Amino acid sequence: MRGAAPARRGPLQMAAAAAYATHNDAGTAILLAAMERVGVRRLVLASTVAVYGEGRYRAVRSGPFFPGLRRRGDLDRGLFDHRAPRTGELLTWEAVGEDAPLRPRSAYAASKVAQEHYALAWAVGTGSAATVLRYNHVYGAPVAGARPVRTAETGVVARFRAELRAGRAPHVFEDGGQVRDFVQVRDVASATVAAVERGLPGFLPLNVGSGQPLTLWEVASTMAKALNGPAPVVTGQYRITDVRHLVADAERARQALDFTARTAPAEGLVSYAIGTAGSH
Repeated sequence: MRGAAPARRGPLQMAAAAAYATHNDAGTAILLAAMERVGVRRLVLASTVAVYGEGRYRAVRSGPFFPGLRRRGDLDRGLFDHRAPRTGELLTWEAVGEDAPLRPRSAYAASKVAQEHYALAWAVGTGSAATVLRYNHVYGAPVAGARPVRTAETGVVARFRAELRAGRAPHVFEDGGQVRDFVQVRDVASATVAAVERGLPGFLPLNVGSGQPLTLWEVASTMAKALNGPAPVVTGQYRITDVRHLVADAERARQALDFTARTAPAEGLVSYAIGTAGSH
């Protein structure tokens, strides 16, 4: 691993903020107004675990903690993990439940929080039902002929594959120990169909994931081996707004929707890397 590199600026997310607000926020408000006008009383909303921002943590004898931004000085020294504010003890990540605070870190995530708030206001005000599906990190090939979509929240797997297919080693930020839950797109579709068919009452957010979190190093390594490509390179680089660990607990979705992801990431990421995952 190289020494920690100077901070890298993230993508210019605020340049797209107006587009996110137009499509997600205004678009949702227009839709809900029309639904109220014609008497539609059920909504299934596609959201994202990015609404949580940073994940949930715990120390040995205290917690939970929902920490804020890491300090630039620590990141420059390669100290990427969160620590307890008083003792300096290393914090351990825990899965985030649906009742955790919403603290978006990007313009995209902020627009999804706004969508959820509009849906809640509509559900309460009209006595309607809104099921909000907070997808963990989705991967999979797009529908044939569709334009590939990448975001700051879901694009890392696509970037790894692009690097490997170009014959380059996948570059992993920080120390590669960042933990995420990657869920295959067909499982996301199945959970969405289940939410539509169940017709759950009230306003109900549900996390949708594989239930098998991996580090980014493990993801990059799995894909590299699948393509017989070069081993991942851990760069030590960071973005100040990145979260360290984010895994959303999918137990409530399992109970409410009788949903369990069928594709394990270790299997699905291999298929995605070689070009067979989620193809149509």
